[in-house]
Amino acid sequence: MLMGSCKSLKKVNTVSIRTTKPRKISPEAQNLYKRLQETTKKGYAFGHQDATAYGIGWKNDGTLFKTDVHEITGQHPAVHGFDIGHLELEWEYNLDTVPFALIQDQIKKIHQKGGIVTVSWHASNPISGEDSWNRRGKPIKKLLPGRRLHRTYKTWLATIASFFNDIKDDQGRPIPIIFRPFHEMNKPWFWWGKGKCSADEYKMLWRETVDLLTHEFSVDQLLFAYSPDAFDNREAYLEYYPGDDVVDILGMDLYQHWTAKSFSKNLNDGLKVIAQLGKEKQKLYALTESGLEKVRISDWWTKVIDQQLAHSGITWALFWRNARKSHHFVSYPGHKSATDFMHLAQKDYVLFLDDIVPIEVSSEAQ
Repeated sequence: MLMGSCKSLKKVNTVSIRTTKPRKISPEAQNLYKRLQETTKKGYAFGHQDATAYGIGWKNDGTLFKTDVHEITGQHPAVHGFDIGHLELEWEYNLDTVPFALIQDQIKKIHQKGGIVTVSWHASNPISGEDSWNRRGKPIKKLLPGRRLHRTYKTWLATIASFFNDIKDDQGRPIPIIFRPFHEMNKPWFWWGKGKCSADEYKMLWRETVDLLTHEFSVDQLLFAYSPDAFDNREAYLEYYPGDDVVDILGMDLYQHWTAKSFSKNLNDGLKVIAQLGKEKQKLYALTESGLEKVRISDWWTKVIDQQLAHSGITWALFWRNARKSHHFVSYPGHKSATDFMHLAQKDYVLFLDDIVPIEVSSEAQ
């Protein structure tokens, strides 16, 4: 289900959890969700962050449709991730120096080719003006309705709304996108993360974000994904969960920082939790961000990733960006893991762009 019922206002720990009006969800966004449901029946879609924007040894000048994944496998990712951090400051480039005009253009091309797009938001700290990792102050409190920076936040969202609403297909319809704001909130590295706000304050900001985008700024083509980092159990996963009516996809972020054994256990345990919650809530679930920096284990794709994801029921798995040889998360030509990556790509349940193009659904709204 995409929408839950509108809940009444309640008071928890002195923080008012905002009542969100029932969401209007565009026919295109509803069709995207149905397409994701059909995709899950066939396997999981392989995703890569900034896949067409740059790779190892190349950068898109606006004339290319190229990916490191294609250079190895002959296939492009099915899911493409982009980030809009610094858009709120009205910069020309995002935090990874990708022009926003290029992002918009690439989203149009990906959609036209049958791909799926997910967008994260590494928003700047509104108190310090620095990046997402700057934890000065307690910004979320200041962004809430009636507080000092709420007007600033509305300005940010107006800019973001304009960005999304300008991304249209050939028929002039806004392209549906999976939006994943304020991710990894259960860890202490972002200004919206653990220790910088209460769970109820986080929920209130999320609901305010959905409400403003949907009703004040007429953005109805987004599906919202909720994605904590590693968690111990379902209670921990749901600690910051803002409500079924404002979350469409259950996600989890998890990187391998230490041993493959510990990563595999954490991934397996986490997937079991979101699979059960997905069943209970009738929602899709995904590995929304993952990777092993420099893919330093030559058979990581088949011996670690495939072992955990093959029959997990996830809709997609997105691996982080290929910025440079010292910071990349997907194999590229000549990499020691390239052959193993090719073996993963040959699995019939690992879906790339050409695999999901035939997956079509009715254009009628549900």
